[in-house]
Amino acid sequence: MSGRGTTSGPGARVQDEAQVPAFGLLGRLLPAGSVSRPMSLLERNVRAYRRAWLLLLSGFVEPVMYLFGLGIGLGSLVGDVTTDSGRQVPYAMFVAPALMAASAMNGAVFDSTFNVFFKLRYSRLYDSVLATPLGPRDVAVGEIGWALVRGSLYAGAFFVVMALAGLVRTPWALLALPSALLIGWAFASIGMAVTTWMRSWQDLDLVQLAVVPLFLFSATFYPVATYPDQVAWLVQLSPLYHGVALVRGLMLAEVGPGLLVHVGVLLGLGVLGVVVTERRLRRLLLR
Repeated sequence: MSGRGTTSGPGARVQDEAQVPAFGLLGRLLPAGSVSRPMSLLERNVRAYRRAWLLLLSGFVEPVMYLFGLGIGLGSLVGDVTTDSGRQVPYAMFVAPALMAASAMNGAVFDSTFNVFFKLRYSRLYDSVLATPLGPRDVAVGEIGWALVRGSLYAGAFFVVMALAGLVRTPWALLALPSALLIGWAFASIGMAVTTWMRSWQDLDLVQLAVVPLFLFSATFYPVATYPDQVAWLVQLSPLYHGVALVRGLMLAEVGPGLLVHVGVLLGLGVLGVVVTERRLRRLLLR
């Protein structure tokens, strides 16, 4: 299968559609090169979702329901919680940062898996994209960038909900927004890399099989200290745990050198995911 050939008939219309964003607004504003090419693919996704914006609420509503159902409702029964640093905070303030990190994960993962799988295996969009000046690296960066944007929209909207609920009480909390970008990038990169190995819709069941345990067992609802010693170390291996610990530390003003470790892990996952995704797309699309 080669994405460099010419097409006619219905396939030509798909190819023409893929070429349009390259000459859109972002393509005109940004200089030609490694930045503008992925941005043109990102712009295509923005246009595609412009009339389906309600779909973007899917990964945002669930964490908000958890916040009000558990963080505030159950929190009134639980009372204060002792964080891993030994500080006493209301349960809602403990859970809310974790749910914000989970919002970023949800948006990034589901866009970089289900949507990318459809484009890769069914609509064959990337075959048409490669008939333009875009290459596998541009596809990887553009799609990961869009998944990151979607995850960031979830996290940003959730941050507004937290502020309205009176759970934002420190200027450090503003750094939680770029932290959500980092979380989205890490999960989008890994998610798209994994998707390149999937061959059927049944394989996507593995996404839920991975996301649900990450959501429940990444110190999301309980401090790490509450887990048995045999399980605590496993919790800290979770990618989402590093996102939760980073956002929670900023939201609770528990800022220290340890947060840099979480930043480093998320950065490393993001870089690894981009590299693997590019190589896999080269193998799949240019063979």
